[in-house]
Amino acid sequence: MLEEISVGWRIQAIRGATTVSQNLAEDIAVATQELLDAIESQNRLSPEHIISVTFSVTQDLDALFPAAAARQRAGWDAVPLLDVQHMHVVGSLPRCIRVLIHTQVPVLHEQVTHIYLRDAKGLRPDLENAAVSVPSSRD
Repeated sequence: MLEEISVGWRIQAIRGATTVSQNLAEDIAVATQELLDAIESQNRLSPEHIISVTFSVTQDLDALFPAAAARQRAGWDAVPLLDVQHMHVVGSLPRCIRVLIHTQVPVLHEQVTHIYLRDAKGLRPDLENAAVSVPSSRD
């Protein structure tokens, strides 16, 4: 018989990624908000749970910092945010926004839901069941 484990607040990392069809500030803002909405929803996450957020973008995205879009979210004004350029690898997924969120939540690691949207779903096919459906018309 397995003992039930009591879970206290723990530091967890949540990953996610999405893509945009064009290097336009509006497209980057919409995709960033969409990704963060899905991560917050699927992980029952509130801004006060967030320790820090790092966004990385591929070298073909320079119209807007994803952190600038995230800063517009309710309660995100005190969240430490950082943007970096993702390492370029020939043949890698273009126009991709990735995120790494460090949080403090009362769940075990296997209860964290990592979110990959749009063309970024192909980055983690093993998480396909956890991915949130997003209409492709918003690409």
